[in-house]
Amino acid sequence: MSQTVVITGANRGIGLAFSTYYAKQGAKVYAVCRQASSALEALEVTVLSGIDVSKADAIPMLRNALEGESIDLLINNAGILRDERLGEIDFDQITEQFQVNALGPLRVVEALLDFMPDGSKIANITSRMGSIEDNTSGGRYGYRMSKCALNIASVSLAHDLRARDIAVGIFHPGLVGTEMIGGYGDITPEQAAERLVKLIDQLNMSRSGEFRHSNGELLPW
Repeated sequence: MSQTVVITGANRGIGLAFSTYYAKQGAKVYAVCRQASSALEALEVTVLSGIDVSKADAIPMLRNALEGESIDLLINNAGILRDERLGEIDFDQITEQFQVNALGPLRVVEALLDFMPDGSKIANITSRMGSIEDNTSGGRYGYRMSKCALNIASVSLAHDLRARDIAVGIFHPGLVGTEMIGGYGDITPEQAAERLVKLIDQLNMSRSGEFRHSNGELLPW
């Protein structure tokens, strides 16, 4: 029986790499995005475009599209990165990052939880920039704050879903050469997805709520 996987932010970068990997494995993939890319449309996946996870009115569209499905794995990958510096802070920009990076994944989980059987998994793609202890350079207020918020929401989900044996992974992909950071990185999106898939495969209730680097390292909060 094939696995059903839902991936947000699937049109490029790590999300596209996830979609490619799971499609090749024969999974039934629902690739969620605001706007589909030609690379995504070329895959054997079901593309759900026009869905912006930061918009509350888009979430019913996602739920309706997945009505009747049994979701084995939900990967909350959609995210944005902006830059703020003290003295030049754009607070609307910070709010935008909270809407996408922190509230977006929570909206998606809330909407799709009825479609997730006991024993399914949630993988939230976060960043070590959301670590308080690991912050040694300052700046990036909106991104750091929103990813920190995602981390704590993910821990709450891990506790709240424990009775249903739904494991929640909190994963930093590494410094990945995606469009979001201008293509600079130590690893490719494909390498990041390959690492993260291994962690997702290993994800169980004993690891639920842990904050891990894609290389397997436990990260500080």
